[in-house]
Amino acid sequence: MNRSLVVRTVPKPTRKEILALYDEGLSTAEISTRFQISPAWARRVKQEYREQGKTCNATTRNRKTKWDGEEIKRLIAEQPDMTLQELKEALGTDLDVSTLCRALKKLQLTLKKKS
Repeated sequence: MNRSLVVRTVPKPTRKEILALYDEGLSTAEISTRFQISPAWARRVKQEYREQGKTCNATTRNRKTKWDGEEIKRLIAEQPDMTLQELKEALGTDLDVSTLCRALKKLQLTLKKKS
C-alpha cells in the first residue's frame, strides 16, 4: 500500500504523549502501532528529547520580508503599468522577479503581465 495515499484518521500524537509511553516502558514498535506513526519518528522524538530536551514541536518562524511593501505600493501608484523587471530595477534590489510577484500577491496589487 502506498503510504502517501493513506488518509490519517487519528490525530497525530504530541511529543509528550510519545515520551510518556517510552517512560512506561513501551517499545518503539508498540508506540508506533498504537499511534499509527512511523517507528523512525517515534525514535526521533526520543532522541531529540535525550539530546536537546525537546518536548514540543518547533514553532513557526516569523521572518521579516526582504521587500518593503510601502515602497512597492508607492512605485506602482506612480507607474501602474510597469513590469516586474521594471519594478525590480526601480527598487534597486537583487530579489528575483518571482519573489516580487509573490510580494504583489500578498499586497493584493497587480502589474502588467508582459514587457
